[in-house]
Amino acid sequence: MHKKLIVAVAALAIAAGIGVAVLTRPDVAPDVRFVTLSGQDLSAAELRGKVVLVNFWATSCVACVEEMPKMEEAWRRYSPRGYEMVAVAMSYDHPNLVADFAQKRALPFKVALDADGAAARSFGNVNATPTSFLLDRRGRIVKRYLGEPDWAEFHALVERALADPA
Repeated sequence: MHKKLIVAVAALAIAAGIGVAVLTRPDVAPDVRFVTLSGQDLSAAELRGKVVLVNFWATSCVACVEEMPKMEEAWRRYSPRGYEMVAVAMSYDHPNLVADFAQKRALPFKVALDADGAAARSFGNVNATPTSFLLDRRGRIVKRYLGEPDWAEFHALVERALADPA
């Protein structure tokens, strides 16, 4: 009887460990297609090998506009080391407003239009802005940010992801 109890406890521990591993495994980002303001068509899969920030935003979102200079700063700091950013304008944001904003600010990273909302749906029905997803070189979601990131934590995560050769 004592041996059966030990075996049962061991089996539960193993099962629990497996369960924890499954629950903590990073999700792979959906393979969505982005169409940038410049007309470039790219997919999330094509960005593999880079550390990528996918940022859902809108020109009417005050927090989005306020965080853009820090997004630009991060891009300038990390892009030479394999960092990319795709700023995905929400479907309700008029393309002319997005293009005007990107041009006036001279945004250095990719700006995409999500005209039909497919990208936002693919990333879990994003409807609040800003919402960002930091992806590692393998295309796995490292962190989801709702609202402006904690910039110290963000920089530490980007540094760690860039140091991983994948």
